[in-house]
Amino acid sequence: MKVRMCCAGLRNLLQGLSFSAKYYSKHNPPQTMCPYRKIGPKKCHILDCSKNTCTHRTAPPGSILPCRFFSCKQEGAKVPSKRRQNTSIVTSDLLHKKLLKTEQKNWNDISPTYKAMTKRIKEKLEELHNMCTLSSGSPRMRFGENVYFEENGCIFLAKADDDEGNAEILFSVEDLGFSDAFIQRIRISPDQRYMAISLKSENSEEATCITMKLGNLPVVEKVIPSVFSFEWAANDVLYYTTQKNLKCQNVFMTTFIYQKHTKLVYTEQDARFFVDLYCTKDRRFLTINSSSKTTSEVWLVDCRHPFESPSLVQARTTGVLYHVEHRKDQLYILTTYGEPAEYKLMKAPVASSGKENWQLVYALEEKTKLVDFEMFSDDCIMFLKNAGHLYLNVISFVSHSVQSIKLPTWACEFELESHPEHTTSTCYFQLSSPVLPPKRFAYSFKENNLIEQAAQEVPIITNCHTTRLLAKSKDETLVPITVFHNKNSKELHRRPLLVHVYGAYGIDLNMSFKEEKLMLVEEGWILAYCHVRGGGEQGLGWHRDGCQHNKLQGLHDLRACITLLHQRGFSQPSHTALAAASAGGVLAGALCNTDPALIRAMVLQAPFVDVLNTMMKTHLPLTIEEQEEWGNPLEDEKCMKYIKSYCPYQNIKPQCYPSVFITAYENDERIPLTGILQYVQKLRRAALDHASRTSEKGNWIPNIILDVQASGSHCDSSWEHSLNEVARHLAFLNRELEEVCHPQDHSKTCK
Repeated sequence: MKVRMCCAGLRNLLQGLSFSAKYYSKHNPPQTMCPYRKIGPKKCHILDCSKNTCTHRTAPPGSILPCRFFSCKQEGAKVPSKRRQNTSIVTSDLLHKKLLKTEQKNWNDISPTYKAMTKRIKEKLEELHNMCTLSSGSPRMRFGENVYFEENGCIFLAKADDDEGNAEILFSVEDLGFSDAFIQRIRISPDQRYMAISLKSENSEEATCITMKLGNLPVVEKVIPSVFSFEWAANDVLYYTTQKNLKCQNVFMTTFIYQKHTKLVYTEQDARFFVDLYCTKDRRFLTINSSSKTTSEVWLVDCRHPFESPSLVQARTTGVLYHVEHRKDQLYILTTYGEPAEYKLMKAPVASSGKENWQLVYALEEKTKLVDFEMFSDDCIMFLKNAGHLYLNVISFVSHSVQSIKLPTWACEFELESHPEHTTSTCYFQLSSPVLPPKRFAYSFKENNLIEQAAQEVPIITNCHTTRLLAKSKDETLVPITVFHNKNSKELHRRPLLVHVYGAYGIDLNMSFKEEKLMLVEEGWILAYCHVRGGGEQGLGWHRDGCQHNKLQGLHDLRACITLLHQRGFSQPSHTALAAASAGGVLAGALCNTDPALIRAMVLQAPFVDVLNTMMKTHLPLTIEEQEEWGNPLEDEKCMKYIKSYCPYQNIKPQCYPSVFITAYENDERIPLTGILQYVQKLRRAALDHASRTSEKGNWIPNIILDVQASGSHCDSSWEHSLNEVARHLAFLNRELEEVCHPQDHSKTCK
């Protein structure tokens, strides 16, 4: 069983602070997230920090799922009169139910068309999945002589020097009656007497924390509902945050000593801010991180005195993000403070932590993305991305030197493994690409070298070619594109092309391994990942250049990328499909309105297609928080006009649209289903209107399909659910491009 454990490192915090990393998880999310959720283990994952992307993760501080967010209701916002409000709610509810019923009937009528193709794809994907999971083991968390790991919904304890594979079960999801949940996060207390686990089902964004006392017979000590993050401040003192309406604003402390008690220790008053917990690597401090999308603030709890009140590191300063680590009475601060407004590593004494005392240790180069950061006793490692390539910088605090090590050129994604002991001499991590399963690597501080671990017997396309291109956008900016195709494919201009885009929140496109990507390249598809502005592939500035009043830059970038791909001989418009999820639906939907002739089909997962109306509704749980990404149309008329100029729903018009397949979730808390229902109805009417007005030879009516899932949520999904979604999307694309995909079997001509 393949199980992923992501580290407690700063990656998720960086995502939350800068909107420049992954999520997800799945995924990804965030989950970057391509329109398919990452196909993962059949049971559950251990997730140290909850990546868009989006892979089984939830939002880190500042909310970084590769997905659309909405904020809490703004204080003082105007509310309609009770009578008018009630009438509006009833009318809206009736319309919603009517549209939903219509779309469910449409899907039931058309779904048999894809049944045979869906079955074939599912069988192939399951075969690939089984080959990958059988050949890889579960990541381990080592604490001294003990090793903890998870498989099939169970947490095991083994001895590090036990070569016979003996292990005891500490926890079982099914035995405790949580058969429909997966393990999201695990924390072991410093003395290993207690273990805290969060469990989450795919139909809810709230998790339950189970606290257990370990020993000969592990015993459940406490069950805490609606928990987001938690950390052990001491052997028997647990801090945790609670989640309500997608917001985390309260921090509690609970003890497990003789006088057990729970108390509130911190409350965030500003609805734009999200609170998360993180322990420094040396476990000296527990940090309370309160972050919006542009600003952050950190409070310290001294783990030697966990009952004392938290102390403030630096009061929030508008536009300044920072996160804190600790080493030898010095705070090491990862921050955007100073010019340029990109991440820098600075330090200050614990006793004088104000920004006036911050001293520069290391600054990133221009257009460099900080992917992750890990602290050790005498060194720290920065995982960086520059011009599409991954590398790591090792900063020695002893020799005051910086060593840069370029990682293999095929690597597109990395995942840092858990390193609970900061004195370790080796850092372990995994590298992968969309078509290459994870490979384990180790960096040795003593040997000062990079070591590839034992090769895993996984299906690898040895003849897959990777090409990196630069497309010139409307304003001459060069936009990176990563392309994968089979070397044996001939006449690439006739092969099907699947283009991926996201371009929001400073989140990179999710380029971790996915079985469906491997299958597509094996079958002759070309995969292209367009790293447009609004994402984070080239640092924080790349995000700033594609958010708020710069959102159209991302659309120009996407258009330039697809045009260049066709000019370079990678497929052609009639053989091209576009894939996006969540906030990626903004650019994908906008392109369909402005340049429908560039693509033949589009698949969207929980897409954000009604930006303007959503940002006008402050009663939605995350709208206020989202204003830093999209702007505030309620108070800024210029902003309202700008959003209206690119909003997919607002710009639908009678024309020849590509075929569209949308998957949405009935209980999605992040993307209102009503907006998607209305978008589909309006798009279908526009396509039919155009067809009725024209009598051109070869005129056609696109397939516009909405599949509304009664179960599932925006961020997490079981293996079976993910498999079904992916198979349906690929079946749709194969049918739309069937002459291209299977020329020997079909005679139907494409548009």
